[in-house]
Amino acid sequence: MMHIMQLIARRAGTALFILLLVSAVVFSLSSLLPGDAAQQLLGQSATPEALAALRESLGLDKPGYVRYVTWLKGLLIGDPGVSLANNMPVAELVAERLPRSLVLAGIAALVSVPIALTLGILSAMYGGSRLDRVLNFTTLCMVAIPEFLVATVLVLIFAVKLGWVSSLSYAPPGASLGQFLSAYALPVVTLFFVLVAQMARMSRAAVLDQLSEPYVEMAVLKGASLPRVVLRHALPNAIGPIANAVALSMSYLLGGVVIVEVIFNYPGIASLMVDSVANRDMPLLQTCAMIFCAAYLLLVLIADVCAIVSNPKLRT
Repeated sequence: MMHIMQLIARRAGTALFILLLVSAVVFSLSSLLPGDAAQQLLGQSATPEALAALRESLGLDKPGYVRYVTWLKGLLIGDPGVSLANNMPVAELVAERLPRSLVLAGIAALVSVPIALTLGILSAMYGGSRLDRVLNFTTLCMVAIPEFLVATVLVLIFAVKLGWVSSLSYAPPGASLGQFLSAYALPVVTLFFVLVAQMARMSRAAVLDQLSEPYVEMAVLKGASLPRVVLRHALPNAIGPIANAVALSMSYLLGGVVIVEVIFNYPGIASLMVDSVANRDMPLLQTCAMIFCAAYLLLVLIADVCAIVSNPKLRT
């Protein structure tokens, strides 16, 4: 147990170091965006004197490394600064929007993960059959279709033509079950397309890899049925690869959330980040980007821990 904890601690330390490097990259790339918040706030007709005064008051006249160190110190203590466009603490804006994005992503994951794993396992169990070919063709088509196209088609059909749901997806606090389902139906279906295809194909590959092992052949020779071979023997040994498949699919969900929130005008953190790019609001943009990067690293770390715990070979 102590050895496992040391492995996990090393992986966590590596993730923190990567996050530090990512913070420098995010700060550098965001600084390369054309224009600045002062120009965006005052407009094109602002005088050079007014721009210089506003840049000085916002701290934009300081060298880049000074602004990075100041921002990083604030980030470490939970104070990522003040939004230049909204004149509000970035922490308050993020605290308001982040739970909404988590709710959307959580609902999409609860719907998608069980279905994707079931499809992947069934496809592996009956590899080469008509069911396997149909599932492979269907998931391949789902992978090929970009999520913005799926979202646009869903809006045109169910919101514009049929009028069943609203194209603006947000259920206010205290909304009824019908309002909640109507608000989240289209975004969840769009993210379902993003998640299921990738996760089902990777889960199928992980289970098929285990079904080719000698211990599975021995179980078949002993007369074990196919469901027992897959569920009792192959699946426990495929937990590590499946956990990686789920983590990678969930990380891909982060990119899908950005597109979905913009198309459906969902007030989450992804749409907040898009607005910060338009407003050249660097503190807000950098904080949102770091949240996405931290979420990705956390998912990968959880997948690594699952693989280490489930596979004795990885413990050494």
